[in-house]
Amino acid sequence: MIEGARTPLKRWQQAAVAVGSAVGALLNPRRADLIAALGETTGKPSFERVLERMKRSPEGRAVLLERPRVISTKVGHAWDLPPNTFGAAYANFMGSRNFSPDDRPPVRFMDTDELAYVAMRAREVHDFWHTLFDLPTNLIGESALKVIEFEQMYLPMCMLSVVGGTARFNEKQRKLFFQHYFPWAVRAGLQCTDLMCIYYEQHFHEDLEDVRRKWGILPASVPPT
Repeated sequence: MIEGARTPLKRWQQAAVAVGSAVGALLNPRRADLIAALGETTGKPSFERVLERMKRSPEGRAVLLERPRVISTKVGHAWDLPPNTFGAAYANFMGSRNFSPDDRPPVRFMDTDELAYVAMRAREVHDFWHTLFDLPTNLIGESALKVIEFEQMYLPMCMLSVVGGTARFNEKQRKLFFQHYFPWAVRAGLQCTDLMCIYYEQHFHEDLEDVRRKWGILPASVPPT
């Protein structure tokens, strides 16, 4: 069972929550709860497709069966791993930004426990993807990762987030994003493996560069000066 009470919604209620969340997220992109609600109320078909892909993948099936959670009590051992490992890189990413894996909002608007878990998993592996693709957490980095997330899951929220994020860029940021990060993100999202079918926690002890090669990850390059 995913923690947090889920709220069943009728279609008109889903539409109302989606519109309200979209407007609120555009006005304040830091409202993770609004972005989460938008993703859930517009993303059910996408999550259903992800669920089916996970069921067809041996590693994806293991994730669905065991339902690992990316919370401090489950991933805290990453802080003790050798510095070359994927787990240590994730711990450094989180620690250097004073992030906590416990900060993700709960899933509220999915119909079933299975879909609720897929939605939560997509939310919780976000920082793994930041680590693997070596993306910053500023507006440009988050927008670039949303491009990859859209290619991986086809969530409408991801594309809406890109539109909302780029609308807030200044001229210099917009040029940097569309000339450097956007084409890289399109290429990176297409060439990597199905990222929702990876049991990341079982690979914490592996070398970061090894898992990048294994999963076809193309890290973001340093933008031209």
